[in-house]
Amino acid sequence: MTGETVILAYSGGLDTSCILKWLLDQQYEVICVLADVGQKEDFVAAEKKALKIGAKKVIVADVKQSFVEDYIWPAIQMGLVYEERYLLGTSLARPCISVALMEAARQCGAKYLAHGATGKGNDQVRFELCAYALKPDLQIIAPWRDVEFCRRFQGRQDLIAYAQEHGIEVSAKPATPWSTDANIMHISYESGVLEDPNTVAPGNLYEMTVDPLTKAPRDPVCVVIGFDHGLPTSVEDLAGSRVYTKPLEMLQFLNELGGSYGIGRIDIVENRYVGMKSRGVYETPGGTILYAAHQDLEVFALDREVLRTKQVLRDRMADYVYNGFWFSPEAIYARRCIEMAQQRVSGQVTMELAPGYCRAIARKASKDGGALYNEQLVSMDVHGGYVPQDAGGFIAINAVRIREHVRAFGPYEVPKRAK
Repeated sequence: MTGETVILAYSGGLDTSCILKWLLDQQYEVICVLADVGQKEDFVAAEKKALKIGAKKVIVADVKQSFVEDYIWPAIQMGLVYEERYLLGTSLARPCISVALMEAARQCGAKYLAHGATGKGNDQVRFELCAYALKPDLQIIAPWRDVEFCRRFQGRQDLIAYAQEHGIEVSAKPATPWSTDANIMHISYESGVLEDPNTVAPGNLYEMTVDPLTKAPRDPVCVVIGFDHGLPTSVEDLAGSRVYTKPLEMLQFLNELGGSYGIGRIDIVENRYVGMKSRGVYETPGGTILYAAHQDLEVFALDREVLRTKQVLRDRMADYVYNGFWFSPEAIYARRCIEMAQQRVSGQVTMELAPGYCRAIARKASKDGGALYNEQLVSMDVHGGYVPQDAGGFIAINAVRIREHVRAFGPYEVPKRAK
């Protein structure tokens, strides 16, 4: 394969820097694509490092705005959360980055894509499925599935030694060898000392959020978040009398404010798509606030059965995104169905931010959006058109099957606490 051009999904970190050198040793010409999805990265330094190692070219693709508007915002609109806790920060970034990779492959006439995703992880599936959806004729080079590469490198400790041997500067050190993935939505941490699920994550690990117990402000603060058809449209900072309406600025502000209160930290064991369980530590300050606000407005605005049907589709869509199927027929179908349910989710939610958590404390529908909440109907002070006597028949009908069960099998037994 001497002289063949390879597009390398490059991050500037340990794995991809070593993989760049390894690909060069295999006689490939390597074009590095470094996607700016909002991570705090010195892109100039990363470009210089790649060129120093031997990359033919480095493309820095600024996709922050697309990432927020085309991936994060729809995820908020759909209410996506994987296994009820993970807001999919890494999973959402992969299709966005893949679009930039495929554009580079077309521009440079490359038929190979290389990535540094581990052979045990989800990212290999995400990158490759997205790549095949966008450019079906592409060929994949996955070093962590290559026999010779895996024989030479067992893991990160071997990579660190290899980097030191070849003068490749990396931030990972033997004392803190956890893996980090950062973007404007979140930072994830795994590997190293975190692989023992009973080991508490080191306090110096977190980068986006402060310790909510010791460093967050004691006094809560409020923000008002506006939505239109389920999409965030504005963030009003009540303390600072400022309103943000551009998606990128809205998320940046909520990240900063939420991070200062230590909001959005989770430490979980999750089910990887490839079949194993893994431990991950995540911090998603702005996304956590937006998710909670949207969830509150959605319950306020939607019919009960529409909401429950939408929740089923939401969980399926979260699986699709986590597993790498953003570009798939089923994901397109599920997303369009969920978008139909969001036509009435317009209004604003007042969110209170306090150390370590956020909560909705007020909400209202937009003037032209309507609301199913009927203050007169639900009031305890007036009947509001509701006939209390009707409840008797409602209860009687619902009791039919309970009574039939008792008739057939006898009264229900009260559970007794085990001794």
